[in-house]
Amino acid sequence: MKLKQFSMGIGDRFGRQGTAQLNAFVMAKSQGVAITPVWNKSFREHQIVGTVPDAVRTEADGAVQAAGWTDPYFVDADHVGFDNVDGFIGASDFFTLDVADAIGEAADPEAIESFVTNHKSLIGSIDVDGIEGPVHISRDFLVHCAEKYLFAVREAGRIYRKISARKNSGTVIEVSMDETDSPQTPEELLVILAAIRSEGIPADTIAPKFSGRFNKGVDYVGDVRLFRREFDMDLAVIRHAVRHFGMQASLKLSVHSGSDKFKLYPEIRAALRTFDAGVHLKTAGTTWLEELIGLAESGREGLDVARQVYARAYQRFDELAKPYATVIDIDPEQLPGPDAVQQWNGTAYASALRHDQGNPAYNMHFRQLLHVAYKIAAEMGDDYSGALENNRDIVARHVTDNLFKRHITPLFLSV
Repeated sequence: MKLKQFSMGIGDRFGRQGTAQLNAFVMAKSQGVAITPVWNKSFREHQIVGTVPDAVRTEADGAVQAAGWTDPYFVDADHVGFDNVDGFIGASDFFTLDVADAIGEAADPEAIESFVTNHKSLIGSIDVDGIEGPVHISRDFLVHCAEKYLFAVREAGRIYRKISARKNSGTVIEVSMDETDSPQTPEELLVILAAIRSEGIPADTIAPKFSGRFNKGVDYVGDVRLFRREFDMDLAVIRHAVRHFGMQASLKLSVHSGSDKFKLYPEIRAALRTFDAGVHLKTAGTTWLEELIGLAESGREGLDVARQVYARAYQRFDELAKPYATVIDIDPEQLPGPDAVQQWNGTAYASALRHDQGNPAYNMHFRQLLHVAYKIAAEMGDDYSGALENNRDIVARHVTDNLFKRHITPLFLSV
């Protein structure tokens, strides 16, 4: 199986919505757009929920069988490193190599000098189709980039070789470079891609850093025009690397925390058409939030469970928010108290949580807290899973509608 031009990472915290998720891709295919589904779950999420990578494979395979899906699909070992990738290798065929912690750590001087010597062709002015004016790279800048990124790329190579020793075909490799302080310039991305090629990593996708805030489960915060400029330049650099570095023709951008970035979807869609390019959009906790919305609207039992999740999350705000501090912006003063939420009916709860910015009841702080509160539901055990089972039809409808109407349609189907 090969990754198609368009693909989406679909997280599912509790592994119960695979068929509902896949139905959104079936609907897109019926309208003439092929999108590859990629079920993704990170090491951290497995630890919190108490699952294992094999469970994601079972969910994906079961959904594919139930839907009669014959197109490609993948299971992503999301944000893995050298020390935790082993448990994913058997079940996964997509690997997001997370080397963020290695960015800025300098490789040994001999490796840097060797890289600079072997990539002298990058020094000078480079015409990149799609970028106005030449891209300039000096020797000093090349050395600077090698000092900043070479160790991280070599770490990605180390992870890749560990994977390929046990899985030598049929895998998709993503290199994650998005967790840095500032976006990569076109010059930096050119050097990074050259290093990836030199390291022998057959990258299918790369996740660079973009300007603005990509907070979990809420809309983009930042300058949309600046994002579009960066996105266009990244697409141009990738096309150049494919043509001149011998990288895989399938190489494409990956946008992390891409769920609910509604302001950006028209810009991404227009850029993809301009460059005839592909994209991998990673979504995650959106599905879990749709479960809560479905439960809230299902009736008394489901609403009680949804209220309990929030009440416990509110009391454990610091604990739940800390691991996600860099990707959430929650003002505690804007959070409703648990006593108030206890009085809400299903419509009020769903209205506060559903990402509908046209609804005055929508509360982005409420939504972000619940986004990181899936640990609470995991601790509830059968109380939560039983509620999902008892209300699976309404929950599934919300999951499918969210993916298809709010994500796939504006990004891939809108005229």
